[in-house]
Amino acid sequence: MEAKSSRRTQEQEPVGAQATVALDLDAGRALVAELPDRAGQDVRLRGWVHHRRDLGGLAFLDLRDRSGVVQCVLEGIDPPLHESSIEVEGTVVSHAKAPGGVEVRVRTLRVITLATTPPPVEMAKIDHQAHPETLLEYRHVTVRSPRDRAVLKVQAELLRGFRGFLDGLGFTEISTPKLVAAGAEGGAHQFEVDYYGQRAYLAQSPQLYKQIMVGVFERVYEVAPVYRAEPSHTVRHLAEYLSLDVEFGFIEDDGDVMDLQEALLKAMLAQVAERCARELRDLGATPPALDVAFPRIPLLDARELVRERYGHASGGKDLDPEAERLIGRWALEEHGSDFVFVTHYPEAARPFYAYATGDGLTRGLDLIFRGTEITSGGQRAHEHGMLLASLAQRGLDPEGFDAYLQVFRHGMPPHGGFAIGAERLTALLLGIANVRFARAFPRDGQRLQP
Repeated sequence: MEAKSSRRTQEQEPVGAQATVALDLDAGRALVAELPDRAGQDVRLRGWVHHRRDLGGLAFLDLRDRSGVVQCVLEGIDPPLHESSIEVEGTVVSHAKAPGGVEVRVRTLRVITLATTPPPVEMAKIDHQAHPETLLEYRHVTVRSPRDRAVLKVQAELLRGFRGFLDGLGFTEISTPKLVAAGAEGGAHQFEVDYYGQRAYLAQSPQLYKQIMVGVFERVYEVAPVYRAEPSHTVRHLAEYLSLDVEFGFIEDDGDVMDLQEALLKAMLAQVAERCARELRDLGATPPALDVAFPRIPLLDARELVRERYGHASGGKDLDPEAERLIGRWALEEHGSDFVFVTHYPEAARPFYAYATGDGLTRGLDLIFRGTEITSGGQRAHEHGMLLASLAQRGLDPEGFDAYLQVFRHGMPPHGGFAIGAERLTALLLGIANVRFARAFPRDGQRLQP
């Protein structure tokens, strides 16, 4: 008798391929955001004690869950400490003066986990105008605030839009090493680590790896942290930040890179406007106009423009922060755009892999949003000899980039890309003055906790 095989036959569907798993993690529970549509109904809520006010036999408690905050009215029930996690049952009642237009008349309250001490900063009173160091020192608790939740929700939606748009264009998400032997930017501002007795560094960028992967998938992206040992500690810099990296092949020139950036950012921002309308409203954020083309201006022209129009002289290899602000102002005044591309950066201002045009300039570019650079990128050199010449010009040893350089002996197409700093984009979109508050647990020159 022939034994039955335990393997699937070729005709069988993989387990779960056509199956839809029904899973309701909120079974039997209502969310705060649903309550305006449930007036007169009995509900069960779970969340945290956001704020409480005792008025003798009557108490008011604001319950916070992942979707919002609602006022609860308690008679003869003592509310626990702020930030205790609780479950309440009661009736939803319309109330014009209550937040959201409803409140919950509570019948029963169950403490799930009792807070043993009050929070160092009361969630209901958090304001980013408070001393930032206080908020950052206790970030493990203050990140719970509705404001911080809204900021991080917007950022999560930006990431979702980033992935979704690129997936729709045939891009493949990749993962690259964060422990590297050499820096993509030539060794400046790197964190050195001991790697089994060898010298290694935290990756400043996935740049060299994503270029290599163009030879595999043609179109790739990565969402991952990168590390910069920045010597300056400003409100726009982080030592660790989330980089949204894109690279794609068979391009004509840097114009294709700018076209993709513009379409991508417009798609990301449109998705945020649609899915985070409440968060944008609560944060007082004004989304940029998305029906306006992003203007483009060469770096040298931009310097001349801000000097003649605004009386500001910007020296060095790049635009200084004030020049960025002014060129952003020009883009808004003249083109109605919150965005502007600055193009044709000099070789001295760009990494060795930038595509040189032979006149001391490159097809490197930055995108400025509301007066601050949010992306850097351009067309890359794709010929082996050009890369060797560029490394020699900068005094860099080709042996340190040997694995990367070998790829360019094997038919790399013209390609380009860019990187978006997620926290900086989030901060500028939401009007947050300090980029640290656009990251759940920021890292800077003084901070390794929490």
